[in-house]
Amino acid sequence: MLECKNLVKRFGSRTAVDDVSLTLAPGHIYAMLGPNGSGKTTWMKMVAGLIKPTAGTITFEGSPINVKTRKDIAYMSTEPYFYNWMSVRSVGKYYQDFFKDFSMERYQRLLERMDLKEDLKTKALSTGMMAKLKIAVTMARASKVILLDEPLNGIDLIAREEIIRIIKEASSPSLILVLSSHLVEELENVSDQAIFLKNSHLVASYDIAALHASEGKTIVDRYREIYGREGGEY
Repeated sequence: MLECKNLVKRFGSRTAVDDVSLTLAPGHIYAMLGPNGSGKTTWMKMVAGLIKPTAGTITFEGSPINVKTRKDIAYMSTEPYFYNWMSVRSVGKYYQDFFKDFSMERYQRLLERMDLKEDLKTKALSTGMMAKLKIAVTMARASKVILLDEPLNGIDLIAREEIIRIIKEASSPSLILVLSSHLVEELENVSDQAIFLKNSHLVASYDIAALHASEGKTIVDRYREIYGREGGEY
């Protein structure tokens, strides 16, 4: 169980996350939704232990988030984070050295599915290829929590469908998977829970099947209702 209570993060005078309380359970894929600046990335970075909350608490399996929890939490950021001298192969070796739960065999299978060659240099990768590499190296870990920040950005339709299949296949009763994206319709097809952030606040969370059954609405419908014109692409 991953729990956030009254979570706040301020950067100077700007509040990026404001009084957010959430409980995320294993066995679910969560879509974290909201326009730019709503707090999605900041929330993920706090859960990953990369930045500290200004106030509030985050616990995983009853223990506070700290350096030790990094072995159980895999985070994929939106920014490129590989050295220019690295090849696709050396990215895997780098992760293998740092994370005991990293599987080189699984990494190589994912590279093959995404049509990425191991001898390619990261500095030569297109935006879409870099996105696929980040997903492959993150999903090759046997983590208890996987956080994917905008995993579908810059990826063409065919590759996107393969990534969605990979994410669905990774789902298990012991895993918490959280995805953020502006491609709301795509997350409808892969997630079973939806979390909506707006202006740094949690405004709603839904079981997607229950939303369909009780109101006949999709998360795209709810996204439009919550954000209107400010929500941007969906």
